[in-house]
Amino acid sequence: MTFQRCSVLRIVVKALSLFVALNITFALVNVPANSGVAALGRISLYNVLWPGRARLPYGDDPARAYNLSLFDLNAMFASHELAGVPKRADEFRVLLIGDSATWGWLLHNEDTLAGQLNAMRLKTADGRIVRAYNLGYPIMSLTKDLLVLSRAVAYQPDLVVWLVTLESFPADKQLVHPIVQHNAEAVRALIAEHHLRSRPDDPALLAPTFLQRTLVGQRRALADWLRLQTYGALWAATRIDQHIPETYEPAQRDLDADRSFKGLLPPTLPKDALAFDVLDAGIRMAADAGAPMLIVNEPILISRGKNSDVRYNFFYPRWAYNRYRELMGKHLHPATVLGDVYYFDAWNLVPQEEFTNSAVHLTPKGSRILADELATCIRLIGR
Repeated sequence: MTFQRCSVLRIVVKALSLFVALNITFALVNVPANSGVAALGRISLYNVLWPGRARLPYGDDPARAYNLSLFDLNAMFASHELAGVPKRADEFRVLLIGDSATWGWLLHNEDTLAGQLNAMRLKTADGRIVRAYNLGYPIMSLTKDLLVLSRAVAYQPDLVVWLVTLESFPADKQLVHPIVQHNAEAVRALIAEHHLRSRPDDPALLAPTFLQRTLVGQRRALADWLRLQTYGALWAATRIDQHIPETYEPAQRDLDADRSFKGLLPPTLPKDALAFDVLDAGIRMAADAGAPMLIVNEPILISRGKNSDVRYNFFYPRWAYNRYRELMGKHLHPATVLGDVYYFDAWNLVPQEEFTNSAVHLTPKGSRILADELATCIRLIGR
């Protein structure tokens, strides 16, 4: 009996020692610049066993959406159809980046902007087939968009369409997006390369401790990667990647009389309060990849309800949004040399009836209205 207890004890001690050694080894190699979890993210069943997703994975209801949110950009891109589609010689590749409106909140994939553009079967003047890829991702932040674009330019774009709105611009909220915070090293590299005004030592950018870099510390990221692969089977079977409820709270039409915007009062909205430096970095990034940039000031809900003389919608008092459009127009004026860049101000393109639960989320009909106008822009740029 004593001999058996000693054997069991030795096995337990050896197992614990191996577990500790694995965790220490993983933590040592799982430094931000050489992340073991990030390397694992490049391994994907999508575009191999399962079809690639039509948009980047995002969702908080995996049981019904067959989708989830994670912070691993490698895993996110590896699951996207863009990673599994070699560019054809006759393809005019259009990459769409932006917020949840571009991603397509409350829209099926075929009703998103990318889906609508692809359904048109557009061709450029030289006969190339326009193929749009949805790289929008929820939450408004230009730096989040720049982070996505920094990965996307590797996929040979012929045109980058960047849909923006004032809510993405405030300089002091550029680092609040969780995916920005959890990809701190990549964001610091962007700050350094493009001389962005955000501070590389901003505490919002997460710096994992040694324990957080161990296998135990990374268990959530590892589990998310595994769950994303698992949900691929359900995505393949149903093509569902978002739970769209039958009813939802419609976007606010009757508004408060509050004239402030992010703590600012009329008429002051200084240009340096907005992250035009990030916008310029994105333009340069696309130019370096040999692609022109089409910047679209995306449609917003223009309310006709209570206090609509003060505010356009929940997000924007009229004075602030008008000042933003003035600044955008001057910044992107043709005389401003920023590269091969085009600007389409679509702010009032869509009637208020064609918005769903937010002042930027469109119905399928609203999405089609925007897609029709962008199709004209794409044809002109693709001549």
